[in-house]
Amino acid sequence: MMKLYLNATSPYARMVRIIMLEKQLEGNVELCWCDPWSDDEALLRENPIGRIPTLVTDVGMAISESLLIALYLDEQCSVRPLITADRKEETLHVAGLGVGLMDAAFSTVISAKYLNNEANDSVLSQRGLREIQRTLEHLENNVECYISFETISIGDIAVAVALDYLAFRLPELGISNSYTKLEDWRSNISKRLSFKETAFE
Repeated sequence: MMKLYLNATSPYARMVRIIMLEKQLEGNVELCWCDPWSDDEALLRENPIGRIPTLVTDVGMAISESLLIALYLDEQCSVRPLITADRKEETLHVAGLGVGLMDAAFSTVISAKYLNNEANDSVLSQRGLREIQRTLEHLENNVECYISFETISIGDIAVAVALDYLAFRLPELGISNSYTKLEDWRSNISKRLSFKETAFE
């Protein structure tokens, strides 16, 4: 059985959990809840970088980075392919935008947590906020081109999780009011069981 090291508030871990559920792999993966900030010994034995999510495969090989895990899991099961040959480049492009949006949001949240008020004025924080704004505007303006409305892909999952994380951790940005097309799409995809079962709390 595979093992997945994760916590409840990581957007990267949630993305992987959603993919597991969509691929009907949850029965093949043991969830190992941990705190990566406390140098969890079990996690560090598998992955010295100490990042979550970390997936340990059936043969004991640890894979980190959410997008790499996503690609691996998609190949493990033929149920509901999340990357199709006819949309491969497009899907990977959107997945990159989604993970990049997570990166910018996560960095902003962590900076605020550890730097307090100083974070708001830092060069990195301001850069992160600009990255978020640019990416949201790009997705809003191209939502009909990029986003799947009848099927679901790794790109869709990455973007939806990033939007949920922004709403969860940075509600002051008011993305639901500013990016109405994205919000309508997010509201629809969030009705899927995989999203409901992994919702941020």
